[in-house]
Amino acid sequence: MLNLRLYMLQRITALLMAPLVLGHLAVMIYAIQGGLSAAEILGRTQGSAVWFLFYGTFVIAVAIHGAIGLRAIVHEWGGLKRPALDLFMWVVGLALLSLGARAVWAVTFA
Repeated sequence: MLNLRLYMLQRITALLMAPLVLGHLAVMIYAIQGGLSAAEILGRTQGSAVWFLFYGTFVIAVAIHGAIGLRAIVHEWGGLKRPALDLFMWVVGLALLSLGARAVWAVTFA
């Protein structure tokens, strides 16, 4: 039952990430073609709740999706079994979430 839940959660985060990736790419292409500098980009994102929600949602989805995916890879290639496998997944997920949240906070509010 746990594997089915993780499978479904990974698929749901993939569905959530698809439009976020497209949005991110569109913004990056716009910024590059517009000739915006890093300082100008940061000036536009500072204090914006919209960018905070957009990239915050992106970070949460990526952290969950990536941790579950790495769990499957480590199980298949490394032979790691539960509960060490679950611990690995949680450590990776929390590390990704922490790093991503820190970046989002720095770009929007620092």
